[in-house]
Formats: sequence, C-alpha cells, structure tokens
Amino acid sequence: MCGFKIIKNESNKLVINLFKSIFIWWNNQTIGTFLYTLIYGKYVGKDEFENKYYSNNSGKRWVIYKKIVEASQIPAEWHMWIHFLKKNSPTNDLKKFEWQQKHEPNLTGTNKAYKPNGSLLSDAKKSIKKYDTWKT
Repeated sequence: MCGFKIIKNESNKLVINLFKSIFIWWNNQTIGTFLYTLIYGKYVGKDEFENKYYSNNSGKRWVIYKKIVEASQIPAEWHMWIHFLKKNSPTNDLKKFEWQQKHEPNLTGTNKAYKPNGSLLSDAKKSIKKYDTWKT
C-alpha cells in the first residue's frame, strides 16, 4: 500500500509539472520554448547559476533559467553575449580580479533587500520628528 502512495505522489507531481510547463511562463520554460530549443537550439554553455544558454543558425540567442525566470540572474559576461555585445560565448576559465564581487540577482521583494535606516520596512526604526513644536 505504501508503494502505491509513492507512485501516486510521483504521478501527481508529473501532472503538475506538465501543467506548469504548458501554461506558466515564469516557471522555467513553456512547452513552446522547450520544443523550439529541442528542434533549433544549439547548446552554448552554462553559467554559475546553472542557467543554460542557446543559439540557433539564424543568430537568435536565448536562456533557459534554472529556477525562477528573472533577467537579473544573468551574470555580466553572459549578459554581454546574449545582447550581442560579444561574439564568442564566455569561457569557464574567465580571469576575475580580486576586487570583483560575485554576481547577485536583484533582491527587491526578498528578505535580503536593502532597507536603509528610517525605512518603513527597516528593523531599526528611527524616530523622525516631522515638525518642531511651537514654543511661547
């Protein structure tokens, strides 16, 4: 009986993932992108976030995101390639300087977003007096 539950849970996940791939564009890729990539796509490479980059014979370039479809997840070297600023795709042995920081996607809307002092969302609340009292 326990084995049947596992198979049933796996088949439910398969159906849900199929539904997501057909109708939800922000969940990895749609079925149309999958088919286009399967037929015309030539694999170019993968970045540090495991996003996969493709191109075709006519020069079109695109990315298949690993998790959430968020354009700020593309590192600078791949951003240059996908926007035709560089002809060749970046290599994995790219030399980085010690002052260069690791790429971070846009954190707006997450718990790690920047919240300056005085912000309504900041943990450190500041008492900001909006006016001076009138003294007689």
